[in-house]
Amino acid sequence: MTGRRRNILFVTTDQQRYDTLGCNGGALARTPVVDALAAAGVRYERAHPQSVVCMPSRSTILTGQHPSTHGVWMNGVALPEDAPSVAGVLHDAGYRTALVGKAHFEPYFDPFLRFPENALGQAGTTAPAGTHRGFEHLEFATHGPAGTLHYTRWLAAAHPEAMGAYYRVLDDALQVSAAGGGDTGAPQVGVNPIDRGWYHTDWVADRTIAWLDGLDAGDDWFCWMSFPDPHHPWDPPQSEMHRVDWREVPLPAGYPADAADRERILDAKPRHWRLWYDGALVSNYEAPARWVPATLTADQVREVNARNAVECELVDEALGRVLARIEERGWGPDTDVVFSTDHGELQGDFGLLFKGPYHVDALMRLPLVWRPAPSAGAAPAVVRRPVGLVDLAPTFCTIAGIDPPGWMQGRPLPADEDDAVARRFEQVLTEWDSALFGTDVHLRTITRGGWVCTAYRPGAVHDGTEGELYDLGEDPLQQANLWDDPARRGLRDDLLAALRDAAPPTRAPRLPLEAPV
Repeated sequence: MTGRRRNILFVTTDQQRYDTLGCNGGALARTPVVDALAAAGVRYERAHPQSVVCMPSRSTILTGQHPSTHGVWMNGVALPEDAPSVAGVLHDAGYRTALVGKAHFEPYFDPFLRFPENALGQAGTTAPAGTHRGFEHLEFATHGPAGTLHYTRWLAAAHPEAMGAYYRVLDDALQVSAAGGGDTGAPQVGVNPIDRGWYHTDWVADRTIAWLDGLDAGDDWFCWMSFPDPHHPWDPPQSEMHRVDWREVPLPAGYPADAADRERILDAKPRHWRLWYDGALVSNYEAPARWVPATLTADQVREVNARNAVECELVDEALGRVLARIEERGWGPDTDVVFSTDHGELQGDFGLLFKGPYHVDALMRLPLVWRPAPSAGAAPAVVRRPVGLVDLAPTFCTIAGIDPPGWMQGRPLPADEDDAVARRFEQVLTEWDSALFGTDVHLRTITRGGWVCTAYRPGAVHDGTEGELYDLGEDPLQQANLWDDPARRGLRDDLLAALRDAAPPTRAPRLPLEAPV
């Protein structure tokens, strides 16, 4: 050991599947930087979010609490300004703290800048009164030049000719655009002529390096570097599309090529699955309201997957540049690197795109890699037992030598499988609540012992008797719903009892829906 505290580089992407990384078996995108971190550190095979949508999941990462407790039940619900923050704990302990990239603890669509996070994009890069949510430095970006965020202001000032290069995410009705682009007309796909160096992925890395370069060599620091990609729209710099030819991309294993097979699988699931597929229900605003998933073609799936893979490669390369600068500054031996995402992406599974109230691996099984600082002397490991994003905040505290505060509901991540067994990492919870487009859908899910069990609460779409039960060992694609199988009734009831017993405290009163995004 070098005798100094360990720094923490926390890297997130947005909406990235588990199988997009080479270390997790992905064969489409080349991700040598993250793969090397996994080879030298801990790779988690069953990391799950506590919500499969951005704002609730990111609020869980920051607070170490389940969505029911921190109160952000859906996108558009603002995390209270006084919510607890792991960054605040670290800052109070003497760490320099920064967040660069996509934050999304409040709605971005806010023309009056009512939320402090968004107002910071207008006012400057340093948080008022010392910190905001525990971060002393913030620079924000999202999917293109939206709003008044820092990336938008930089692009408008330095490269105004590129302001119109990105796909227009929202249409004239402020709904997620269903317009198609690229070669196949897939929704949320666009040809982007922007110079690679001006794209938001490299900007996030550049600004992270700039912040690190402003620190003294002896500073202890925590930096959350948050890339907006590979979340839709899928519009990476067109100059990089030579990397993956969509025409040669194989269809994903989870995509049933035959329409009759797709519909049979969907019909065995709770009714909102087929309703969305047929265009009769939209239960998540991030899916275009005017798009009918049944119209998705195999070639569109291929092109989406190709563009997604290019975005993953660019993120990997940008991370490599930041790690190189950390080594140049002499921090390498004492820096922990944690890489993950907020939730997954359907990306063709079940004939669907985007995300919503669908608790299957496409959305729930996440990439998670923790490379402890080399000075810690930890051995490489693979953890197969389930862990959650709720466990990240206490892990950061442990890295910093701080006892996790009592308001955190997770536990420090296990260092290896033996540690996971000894500390009884057995289950993880995921939840969903929505009240959009005149519908409401409410899910509570437990992943335990190789099974995924989802209970549905009553609402406008479900009466509370429907559910989902999948055997991950026999049915890794989750295509056979065993909820009504009499032979599994006892197992289902045991899982439902465990789900009820583990339910986190619920914040009251319910926080209001402030804005659509």
